[in-house]
Amino acid sequence: MENETILYFSMFENLGYFRYLYFIFGLMLYCTILFLNVTIVLVIYLEPTLHEPMYILISCLSLNSLYGTAGFFPRLLTDLLVYSHTISRPACHVQTLVIYTYASYEFTILTLMAYDRFVAISKPLRYHSIITPRVLIILIVMSWIYPMFSIGIGIILTARLRLCGNEIKKLYCNNWIIAKLSCENAMIDNIYGFVVLVTTVLIPLTFIIYSYVKILFICQRSSKEVRKKAYHTCLPHLVTFTNYSITIFCEMTFTRFDNLHPAVAVILSLEFLIIPPLLNPLVYGLNFPDIRRKITHLKISKQSVDPQFAH
Repeated sequence: MENETILYFSMFENLGYFRYLYFIFGLMLYCTILFLNVTIVLVIYLEPTLHEPMYILISCLSLNSLYGTAGFFPRLLTDLLVYSHTISRPACHVQTLVIYTYASYEFTILTLMAYDRFVAISKPLRYHSIITPRVLIILIVMSWIYPMFSIGIGIILTARLRLCGNEIKKLYCNNWIIAKLSCENAMIDNIYGFVVLVTTVLIPLTFIIYSYVKILFICQRSSKEVRKKAYHTCLPHLVTFTNYSITIFCEMTFTRFDNLHPAVAVILSLEFLIIPPLLNPLVYGLNFPDIRRKITHLKISKQSVDPQFAH
């Protein structure tokens, strides 16, 4: 098959009228994700007191959730309503790029968060001289450029392969599945994919774990008040990190087994695209008083303004 192959999502077959129920549920889920993450971004953007590295990184996490889900939900909702579940190969590669970079960005942002907390707790007096606005911008730009570059090359390598099939047994495009459809030797792609996995997932994962272990040791030697404050600021990051690590592990490991029940395979493959974008805004919105206070203030302001328009 040539590169212009039309690929087919086979998992949308035989849904019957359930497709409308799934569509409503998916639309509600997507709207909730949009609302929660846009709220976090707007609150941090509109409140000057929140223009600190930690809060800026939290807003980056929400922006990444908006980016990743935009690469999945609109296509999913369309496929649930139409009867032709096809996608061109170039469009499939674009969706793969968005979803893969979203997954990688999540780890790189969490890495910056771990570094930020490590500096804040281990060197509190030098924190603002180390994490300057310029340094923060450079770190954020680097954390976005490298995954896009490395993953983009991997997708280009896959795009050169000649395909002998067009059936995608998943709800979204996946580089590994497209490589499986190839009738050529994909060894180079597999080796490069492993290198990308190590540099964009395993190395950041190791650094995050190392940072929080060091923070734990530092807290054990600190006063009770300092320890309490450190735990309070680190706990949301640890919840986010643990949650995302579990979901991405499920997607990368269990969904590659062919003997899984389709429903189980769907749930495991979608966790990393649904749970973090839903959970992260709730974790940070509920656990950080400054964010929670600003959200409450916006609600009160809106309620006080509405009656004026009624007249």
